[in-house]
Amino acid sequence: MDIFDKLCSIAGEANVLRDEPMSRHTTFRTGGPAEYLVSPDIDSLPGVIMFCREQAIPLTVIGNGSNLLVGDKGIPGVVVEIGRMMGEITLADHKITAQAGALLSAVSAKAAAEGLTGLEFASGIPGSVGGAVIMNAGAYGGEIKDTLIAATVLTKDGQIVRLPAEELELSYRHSNLPEKESVVLEAEFVLEEGDVDKIADVLAELKQKRTSKQPLEYPSAGSTFKRPEGHFAGKLIEDAGLKGYTIGGAQVSEKHCGFVINKGGATSADVLALIRLIQKTVEEQFGVPLETEVRLLGEF
Repeated sequence: MDIFDKLCSIAGEANVLRDEPMSRHTTFRTGGPAEYLVSPDIDSLPGVIMFCREQAIPLTVIGNGSNLLVGDKGIPGVVVEIGRMMGEITLADHKITAQAGALLSAVSAKAAAEGLTGLEFASGIPGSVGGAVIMNAGAYGGEIKDTLIAATVLTKDGQIVRLPAEELELSYRHSNLPEKESVVLEAEFVLEEGDVDKIADVLAELKQKRTSKQPLEYPSAGSTFKRPEGHFAGKLIEDAGLKGYTIGGAQVSEKHCGFVINKGGATSADVLALIRLIQKTVEEQFGVPLETEVRLLGEF
């Protein structure tokens, strides 16, 4: 049985694609093909992961593709997309449990609808719950670690374990899950009782901030760089004279210089070249190294 047939037998034929363009699965809308792309449910995910590991097949796990730049030559081996098949969200008292493929914005909306406060900051983050836990996603003064109480993960050796949040070593845009090669299956958040109208007001205010200050009308991976200590990446980039700077179809957003956008027809090579130029220019002018928040995958 070849790899494709085996993946189909584990995850179902409808959930396995060959040579699938990653431009369909990233918010940058760039990237070459995944050799195999699998979208498993929570029951078949461990089987897919462990098959790849046992057979030494190159394995890449992604979520909503909102923080990725995939090379134009694509990704060899198997890409596991934790998304539409793992989007369940359940509520009990003040606790929300969400599968790793649920959109963070959907979890925030469910909390708001139930009058629970604590996840308003996440309303505009385009990523999935799994990705958000892995990188301790944050915005507008809030972070995942503020409300996360536990994550259920598949460990490197195939065990399914529930880990208290304090064991994840959550810090700015970091957890210990990538280095342990653990895959998030679901996450649990504990929230507080709030006022539905006040929560709605906060959500409306954050939405207004996003739409007025961020280039949401163009494909991007959100904020391209991590915040350097004592500085703002966007201001450094603007002060370096790079506002609107373009390479191919990639541009430093004129609306917010912390965003590299796909202005139209950009390749991943365009985006990466622009990122490298920004890093070089800012370090030369200000002595501040900019570290990407965007994750680079595949072959460039």
